[in-house]
Amino acid sequence: MFPHFRWLRRAALALAMFAPLGVQTAQAAGFVGPAPAGIPVEFFLFAAVLLCVALFHDYTFGVAVTGAIVIAGYKMLFSPFETGAGLNGFGAHALHEWVTLANLLCLLLGFGVLSRYFEESKVPDKLPAVLPDDWRGGFALLCMVFVLSSFLDNIAAAIIGGLVAAHVFRHKVHVGYLAAIVAASNAGGAGSVVGDTTTTMMWIAGVSPLAVLKAYVASAAALVVCGVVASLQQQRHSPIVRDVKAGVAIDLVRVGIVVFILAMAITVNVVVNRGFTQYADAFPFLGVTVWAAIGLSALVRRPDLSAAADALKGSVFLLCLVLCASMMPVERLPGASWQTALGLGFVSAVFDNIPLTELALVQGGYDWGYLAYAVGYGGSMLWFGSSAGVALSNMYPEARSVGRWLRHGWSVALAYVIGFAVLLAFVPWTPTPTKASQAKAAMHAPMPASAP
Repeated sequence: MFPHFRWLRRAALALAMFAPLGVQTAQAAGFVGPAPAGIPVEFFLFAAVLLCVALFHDYTFGVAVTGAIVIAGYKMLFSPFETGAGLNGFGAHALHEWVTLANLLCLLLGFGVLSRYFEESKVPDKLPAVLPDDWRGGFALLCMVFVLSSFLDNIAAAIIGGLVAAHVFRHKVHVGYLAAIVAASNAGGAGSVVGDTTTTMMWIAGVSPLAVLKAYVASAAALVVCGVVASLQQQRHSPIVRDVKAGVAIDLVRVGIVVFILAMAITVNVVVNRGFTQYADAFPFLGVTVWAAIGLSALVRRPDLSAAADALKGSVFLLCLVLCASMMPVERLPGASWQTALGLGFVSAVFDNIPLTELALVQGGYDWGYLAYAVGYGGSMLWFGSSAGVALSNMYPEARSVGRWLRHGWSVALAYVIGFAVLLAFVPWTPTPTKASQAKAAMHAPMPASAP
């Protein structure tokens, strides 16, 4: 039983929030399949999965796996995939999504191993001597995560931030501060075309890196808001250490391995997405590269593969949610505007931002800096809203509670709104077309009248 039925009230509120989106999407796309009250059944099933994740945080893995099976079964029996009906339709859909899922799995597990290399290098043990010894130390660490994420994958930046936090805060890290680490990693990647999957997608689609760069105006403001609040929370919860362990020597070989793995990932990401875009969706180059680098590193320092095993369960959980989101019948978004971009940030907290970004690129009419900030930072508002959040929760299981994340990490959502307002105040909304949207417009353009 739920005490005072508070969870039922929250469930009703969540359904009331997302139902209009489902109705609008259904009306825009003309879906095939049952749609009670104009909302496709798939949205009800996905909402049920998300609510169960929120209610039963001790059983999130089973909920996600069950949800993926139920939604896939429903789609095969009653509502065709875009790729076809029945088992063949699901098979074609899985074939379309497998690169994304494989890359995500390889990165989550691979960066788990990388984090162990970094921890064993003893660099985190030396950082208390560098960071300020009050709340400013916690804020400086969040700034470090922000900068790292601008050129690293946000998963790696969040994991490194979580490791350092464990050392400088005596393994007593506040959930609000964990939320801020995720927010900093997502904010840092929002303005860089190599910092996040969604911005890389924009780069591939022909969006200028300068158009995405303006997202840092909002990201910096959001970092200050949630960073200061979370650092004060952490300082009250467990102050930063003021001393460094005696006799600690940095293992430069392990430091070199960490740099090598990250450098390989960045290089392959840039090369494939700029020089071989026709193959980017055919093979999980990024994830395989990370594991190839780990294999080469094993020649000089043996990797701790137990770190990957520890991250496996949480990684499969995220993959199931991403698969569920990919099966939602979202074929069109509301009209492009800054209001839509603002709303997509909140949707990204529960809905995979990759298909949302893909739809926006095809639709066109967006200011890509606004959209990069919204879909990049928006997932920070819930622990499972981004891959960085899931990766960090693999290290800190206490973060796997929606209620705890919202209660202690409330500043992340506040910072999102303030960051967006700052962007709107100082950077005008300037929509630009993409190659995909121009091709779509040309396809639907009326044929010129022939001369008599």
